[in-house]
Amino acid sequence: MPSINVVDMTGKKVGTVDLAEGIFAIEPNEPAMHTMVVSYLANQRQGTQSALTRSEVSGGGKKPWRQKGTGRARQGSTRAPQWTHGGVVFAPKPRDYSFSVNKKVKRLALKSALSAKAAESEIIVVDSIKTDEFKTKVMVEMLSAVGADKKALIVLPEADKKVIKSASNIKGVKTAQVNELNVYDILNADKLVIDKTALSKIEEVYA
Repeated sequence: MPSINVVDMTGKKVGTVDLAEGIFAIEPNEPAMHTMVVSYLANQRQGTQSALTRSEVSGGGKKPWRQKGTGRARQGSTRAPQWTHGGVVFAPKPRDYSFSVNKKVKRLALKSALSAKAAESEIIVVDSIKTDEFKTKVMVEMLSAVGADKKALIVLPEADKKVIKSASNIKGVKTAQVNELNVYDILNADKLVIDKTALSKIEEVYA
């Protein structure tokens, strides 16, 4: 069972904690992680682009000239795609790009992502992440002290408005509760800064 140091918000070691092998020490499954990342990004797409087809463009009801005898190509409408102000061929329409993923694959992908981070020593466990005031400076100092001053994902056991607001203004830093964890954010972060209580909840939920 792998163990990891526990530090406080000043970066001082205050103990160690064992990581559950079934969550933080499995062989990462790349296809599962890839599926979840693609699913996450697809679900973020709004799919609201839209253009008008020839049947939706106003006007063009009258045939521009007679069928035969003019020497010009026959035309049925001034709103056909080849005309200026005409409709668009195969116009994009609002659509839903999202797709669902099997629950077992979701769990496997999340465990794989956490295991990959643990194997690369990119997990930092903090005994308690909290602040008494809405101050970005407090979170900047904490991240710097624990060695996560680049892209970091702060994992909290539950919503803490002061921590979330204080961290929201820092470039490259995201916060998430245990029930909001997703593979994309885990892999996208350089460091996972996990509250010790949140670590226990992760092991409880995914054991």
